Amino acid sequence: MRISNFISKELVFLNAESETVGELIDDILNRAAEVDEEVRNNLEKAKKAVSKREGETSTALGHGLVIPHGRIDGYNDTTVMAGTLKKPIKAIVRNKEESIELFFIILSGLTKNRTVLKLMSLVSYLGHQNEFLEKVKNVRSEDEFIELIQEYENDIKQTVTSEDLMDTDVRPVSLDEPLEAVASRFISENKTGLPVVDKAGYFVGEITERELIEFGMPKYASLVSDLSFMTVGEPFEEYFLNSAKVTVRELYRKSKNLVDKQASIMEICFKMITEGRTRLYVVENDKYFGMIERRDIIKKFLHI
Repeated sequence: MRISNFISKELVFLNAESETVGELIDDILNRAAEVDEEVRNNLEKAKKAVSKREGETSTALGHGLVIPHGRIDGYNDTTVMAGTLKKPIKAIVRNKEESIELFFIILSGLTKNRTVLKLMSLVSYLGHQNEFLEKVKNVRSEDEFIELIQEYENDIKQTVTSEDLMDTDVRPVSLDEPLEAVASRFISENKTGLPVVDKAGYFVGEITERELIEFGMPKYASLVSDLSFMTVGEPFEEYFLNSAKVTVRELYRKSKNLVDKQASIMEICFKMITEGRTRLYVVENDKYFGMIERRDIIKKFLHI
């Protein structure tokens, strides 16, 4: 699949003048409706779907790129609109404000998840090519815009893989980090487990909430059947005394929650359901690259 196959020059809009992502969505869909019958026949539903999705989570990807998209009941096509902005607009990307200069807006039917995910993966690939981003700012015509995409796009994989779904922002834990730092990350990042790597970035295991709670329990606790005699504060005395001194190296565990970068969506779901995995660590040649949680399947595949 190639994204240029989905873009016609009539749906390329250069130097769009909008001040917010919301205004951009409204303006581009209105202009697309003038030249595309499918968009015109579904204009209000398209605006509602794209705006609703954007309101749930920003589709700004960083690198000056935003990909608003929406799925529409009864929509019989997959339509891609793209272009540049005359002046950058602001958007929140991972809790930081960034400038948006390039956009792709995708409309599809309810059953086109796989197609849309592939298109978004390829757009994301383009957004990480610094040379492409510099060149696209200087294109002078719609034909030149499409030709530039053709120059840089690669054939997208035919199967959705770990690489498409993984969260690369999950920073691995080093063996020498103290437990209090790990506990802080569990809270601030809303995680129940984190990957552990050595100094060379090789995956060695994981540390989870269980290890922290287990560390706080008295050593004799496992030998008795009734802990009702314990005081409220007693279970975590060990943790409070030593959490700044004890490191991940002493508590992390080996993990079978592994999946290769090229593993298919089917393999990922199989592991999560039949093996009860709530998260998978993505590796290649034992190097850590990212993490997939069950919520990523929902967010990036079922709820795109």
